[in-house]
Amino acid sequence: MSVKTNHFAKAAMLIRKPISDVFDAFIDPEITSKFWFTKGSGILKEGKTTDWTWEMFNHTVSVSAILIITNEKIRIQWGDDPEAIVEWTFKSLGASKTFVTITNTGFKGTPDELISQIRDATGGFTWVLAGLKSYLEHNIELNLIADRYPKELN
Repeated sequence: MSVKTNHFAKAAMLIRKPISDVFDAFIDPEITSKFWFTKGSGILKEGKTTDWTWEMFNHTVSVSAILIITNEKIRIQWGDDPEAIVEWTFKSLGASKTFVTITNTGFKGTPDELISQIRDATGGFTWVLAGLKSYLEHNIELNLIADRYPKELN
């Protein structure tokens, strides 16, 4: 993926697990639901659309898998906007270490709206990676996404 503007969000983290474990955590909703969304309608498959649901927020988004290269890259379209792209890249740093980078592009709006969207996406994907790290490395479900926006504050 080539980022053509500075309108992108990026988060990255080392996960101390084999690349196949880390890759599968984003493909298989049974795993992903332990650290990000609460329910997925199916495994990510290139050319297919999948629904991801955050039940605590009563929110569902449809994502379309544009590209899947096993243990290397996942690229999805987020929602209906063909320019709203999220890409994961996976780099093995040995038998039991994987560096994951998530890049989100396609933001639109005024300068203030862009800043807000980029800030929220960067923070959100950082929470996702922290939750993934906790779950895969220590088998702990931290509930970071739900706890970031507790319903008592609404």
